[in-house]
Amino acid sequence: MTLGRAFVTRRGPEPGARAVVPRGRRDTGRGRGVPAHRSESEAASAGESAAVSVLDGPGARILLTAAVDAMVEHGYHGTSVRDIAERAGMSPAALYHHFPSKQALLFTIMDRGMDDLVRRGEAAYAAAPDDPAEKLRALVRLHVIRHAEHQKESFLGNSELRSLDEPGRSTILAKRDRHMQQFYRVVQEGVERGQFRTPFPTETARGIVTMCTAVATWYRAAGPLPAEEIARRYADIALAMVGQRL
Repeated sequence: MTLGRAFVTRRGPEPGARAVVPRGRRDTGRGRGVPAHRSESEAASAGESAAVSVLDGPGARILLTAAVDAMVEHGYHGTSVRDIAERAGMSPAALYHHFPSKQALLFTIMDRGMDDLVRRGEAAYAAAPDDPAEKLRALVRLHVIRHAEHQKESFLGNSELRSLDEPGRSTILAKRDRHMQQFYRVVQEGVERGQFRTPFPTETARGIVTMCTAVATWYRAAGPLPAEEIARRYADIALAMVGQRL
């Protein structure tokens, strides 16, 4: 992956880059470039950002969270290094002390998010009973709740993959494919065991993942249904899609 000089020239946002801004971010009334002044514990708090690691120093934690917020609001190309640094209450020089470029920030956000999704997905699959229907339920629940908990990173992962340089883009695509393989496998297993009747297992699995991923674009924490209930209903829908034999 190219980790060269940062993009410091502000360009207009790409079409659609600001079309969806998940709720859940704090409404402080700040515009772009106004320091967020997040504390270390605030930036690393549960659910704040999947990009933040307990191994990060306080500066890196604050910068990653600021980068997620800024890129979701303005798009990758509409966000400059100065925007991120000022939002984090730092100077651009301080940002470069932690990350070599804006591209490195984007890759770190996406890479850690995919690692978390793959790890949790494989754990959910392994922990479920040896039954395709139960394993599919577990995968759907994990995917829905993960995208509801981390809407901002999910939005970036789907809207800004095109902004990643190689080999970073290929790295993320490979991890996304690894996660998708779990859905392909469980639907195919169900068909082979005679539990699922869909004649199109690959397309059905892809449709289930697309449906679950889209939760990040409309879910509202203050909405009428909690994420757990949405996940339960989506699992029922997924089993209807695969034609589960009752």
